[in-house]
Amino acid sequence: MKRIVILASGSGTLAQAIFDGDFSDVEAEVVALICDKPGAQVLARAEARHIESYLIPMLADRNEWNSELEALIAALRPDLVVSAGFMRILPEAITTRFRIINSHPALLPLFPGAHAVRDALAAGVNETGTSIHWVDAGVDTGEVIAQEKIEILAGDTEESLHERIKIVERGLIVATIRRVLPTLKQ
Repeated sequence: MKRIVILASGSGTLAQAIFDGDFSDVEAEVVALICDKPGAQVLARAEARHIESYLIPMLADRNEWNSELEALIAALRPDLVVSAGFMRILPEAITTRFRIINSHPALLPLFPGAHAVRDALAAGVNETGTSIHWVDAGVDTGEVIAQEKIEILAGDTEESLHERIKIVERGLIVATIRRVLPTLKQ
């Protein structure tokens, strides 16, 4: 059975979509959630699904935090790590050691970084979307695996557009996990 570990920081709607996904036909299961934010709603979502969860709050010494995170991921022996709203840039030691995918609310390579939806609106583009990509040591620079477009509507605000992107993102991340898992060696 292939092992999926999820990294998440916030409300956990994307993680919930993964928790709810059925990966039995690709012989995989979500074995753990790692969160960096005490009190994040994603922790309650994991508990409700009986998914083991771990909290590693950011430390004053970022190198120590990186080492703790790497050691925990290694101990969980994942075949795939899924960054689902984990708002941390991972160090190269982690991105080269583990197979990690990330969901990003833009059509990469356009609008990388933490403010992709705001940046797309500010640029005045007609469409944006969501991308699932391999995580490397850069910021949203890894190879794109899948994308889905969303039209930007005349009345869209950052919040309304982001909510529409999230709906598409939930389905795309689950479909991408199902597509990627059979290609990974155990």
